[in-house]
Amino acid sequence: MSKTVVRILLILLALILIWAVANALSNINDNIRSAIQPLQETNRDLSTQVAGLLHPTPTILPDPVTIVHEVRSLARLETIQYSVEKVIAAEVNQGLFGPLFGDKLLLVAHGMVIAGVDLEKLNPEDLTVKDSVLYVQLPQAEVFSATLDNQKSYVYDRETGLFTKGDINLETAARQAAEEEIRKAAIEDGILDLAQGNAETYLSRLFRAQGFAEVIFTQP
Repeated sequence: MSKTVVRILLILLALILIWAVANALSNINDNIRSAIQPLQETNRDLSTQVAGLLHPTPTILPDPVTIVHEVRSLARLETIQYSVEKVIAAEVNQGLFGPLFGDKLLLVAHGMVIAGVDLEKLNPEDLTVKDSVLYVQLPQAEVFSATLDNQKSYVYDRETGLFTKGDINLETAARQAAEEEIRKAAIEDGILDLAQGNAETYLSRLFRAQGFAEVIFTQP
């Protein structure tokens, strides 16, 4: 057998050996991955459970029984809406022992105030016609609602004493006070005058469309 043939055979054997080793390593890697995959899945499941314990998602279970206390018809003409932001400070047990037993917080309150005229208070005698002129005595504008936007309202800062976990009712009290403060702020800013003016503008167009040559609003 010539040396050339021997060299060719040796090269072929080497190639076959390399292929066999590579194939064996590939099988080993597949087996390792197959063994590790369940461990990785278990680790992910465990991480998810730990995260659920540390940051639980609240479960809301409303009572299926609904009680309707009152049904009342409304004839409210809403003519203006205010979006108001107020910072509310609430505190308890401040003073000499404040650093030990005190509790205080700052609430950034976002709210909405709606005002208008209650047309249910409009009586027939409040409408008079003289020479195609309609005289209207509208009820005074009033605030219909002042509510917090709970998604935008938040506690900016809170400080509790060394020996207290804080008053559980303090944030609730701050939110209740915020609704009243938002209402006051809107009134001080002139929401009622704007609501009255908007109501007169809207109703004037409505009455003119009914054929009245002029509409005059009078004060009670």
